[in-house]
Amino acid sequence: MIVLPAIDLKEGQCVRLIQGKKDSANVYSSNAVEIAQYFENIGAEFIHIVDLDGAFEGEPKNFDLIKQIVNSVSIPVEVGGGIRDEKTIQKYLDNGVSRVIIGTKAIEDIKFLENILKKFGDKIAVSLDAKNDYIATKGWTEVSKEKVLDKAKELEGLGLKTLIYTDISRDGMLSEPNYEVLKDLNNNLDINIIASGGVANKDQLDYLKSLNLYGAITGKAIYEKKIDLEEYLQN
Repeated sequence: MIVLPAIDLKEGQCVRLIQGKKDSANVYSSNAVEIAQYFENIGAEFIHIVDLDGAFEGEPKNFDLIKQIVNSVSIPVEVGGGIRDEKTIQKYLDNGVSRVIIGTKAIEDIKFLENILKKFGDKIAVSLDAKNDYIATKGWTEVSKEKVLDKAKELEGLGLKTLIYTDISRDGMLSEPNYEVLKDLNNNLDINIIASGGVANKDQLDYLKSLNLYGAITGKAIYEKKIDLEEYLQN
């Protein structure tokens, strides 16, 4: 299982939100490039970046900084947050991003998703953010009546290869991931599943690994030293 350390960007700073709430940001660093280089130096295989300003405003807001981060490391980087058109996807890929994450747009416009999956293939991931097992969109500010597994099956049918599942009721809470939904997704789909939200310690990472997931994203636990990522990656 790949552990993807998270860099969440808000107004150019590296932050973490609590349950996706815009006004709950804790600032951990004002130098995201240094954070990314540190993650690479300690053995991370992949970095997860979210443009939080983009997620809330519906268009990329930290593109130049993300480009700097990508250019500063040699490991692959995936990016999400406010990516809602093909031009933006192409721009990120042209500037070295390895995988582009689509969130709200993938839920609201299936035809758009179908088209970009045909064009970009496995360079596209979809982030299914949920609250109490129901899909949340628009920077986690709206909750739909559609269940995660039902939507995930539909996306797999369109050719999706990588799915990121976040239980936003747990994100930034250092509680634990939603194991039951993750098990359901991994057992019922034949695509890469990445767990996100609530990862608080090494034991939880070990348990996620035992579920044979493709990957797990963790952020706050690293920044608050609940997980020694360097030690974990070396074992």
